Amino acid sequence: MSPPPASEFEFELLVCRWAEHEWPPAGERAEDRAVLVARQLGTKRRRWDTIVIEADREALRRRANFGAERLDGDLLHVVRSAPEEWAWYRDALPEPGYSWRYVREAIHEADDRGILDVRRDGNRIEIRRKWPYPDWIDRIVAIENKPDLDASAARTLRPQLERDVALGLADEAWVATTATGERIEPALLEDIPVEAGVLAVDPESKSAAVAWHPRTLDADAPGTRIGERAESDSEFVQSAATFEYAEPEQKRETRLRIAERAYERGWRSFVDTMRPDCRHFQLRDADGQLLPRCGAKECTPTSAECSGSCGEYEPEPPAWRQRGWPIEGGPGNRLRKLLAARRRRRRPGQ
Repeated sequence: MSPPPASEFEFELLVCRWAEHEWPPAGERAEDRAVLVARQLGTKRRRWDTIVIEADREALRRRANFGAERLDGDLLHVVRSAPEEWAWYRDALPEPGYSWRYVREAIHEADDRGILDVRRDGNRIEIRRKWPYPDWIDRIVAIENKPDLDASAARTLRPQLERDVALGLADEAWVATTATGERIEPALLEDIPVEAGVLAVDPESKSAAVAWHPRTLDADAPGTRIGERAESDSEFVQSAATFEYAEPEQKRETRLRIAERAYERGWRSFVDTMRPDCRHFQLRDADGQLLPRCGAKECTPTSAECSGSCGEYEPEPPAWRQRGWPIEGGPGNRLRKLLAARRRRRRPGQ
């Protein structure tokens, strides 16, 4: 067995690449199914390493009518509720629960993006939908990446997975770890919830196998959001656990917002938080997977390492970015476009 990737970041990109090509892990992908993969997404309380969106391919094409950018909560409120015929927006849209001023701003933004028909009738703003917003999300799968899942990592990960299982925001929860080739993967012996699946990833062959199948969570049922937890099982500990319920409608809205962000971002968005305008920034081809590479440090940098504060950072010479060299700008701009093109190919209709 080859050694694991040099960093958790590289392992994370490997898992994303595998999921994009091979998901679902058991069985072939149906022709009418599509898969979107994104990384470092979630809610303000929880962020997952990798998210897999299983989608209806035809519905995903209809989603493409609304553009490659995500629709945030206000825009979703407008485009999902817009009527087929012209109507005053206050009559057409349900009560937003916040100021109508923000609804008007969303209407103007939707008009600017060409995804909503808008006109004025005197002092009134009337709206009409261009396309019905499709129900394109089938399932959301959350994956935590732990290349070295030892006992210490499992103790840290267990409370997070327990919260995922209790809330049921995702349809499945997985842990991806480096395969050891042993008859029983050591990850199965660690203290993680049995509801979570385990993927054994082989970095050398860039493949993965299911070591433990997850239990399907009920994303349509009320969930439990665990807050504070008792610090010990001892009867002498007085700290109490706290929790609150998450209603199904609230979960559906949160899932849709996460999926919209995944649709926009994808997993190749690492370039958005790095400095491709540095003369040392490169993309290395690893069996068809493009990985960021620092030519100065000879490593695969993380977003924290590849920043303007890096001691090796050198902006591209101005001559590189002038006169359209080599194609509408310097190498940094060209690499951004290359990754953006690969991201678009994963979204039917784009």
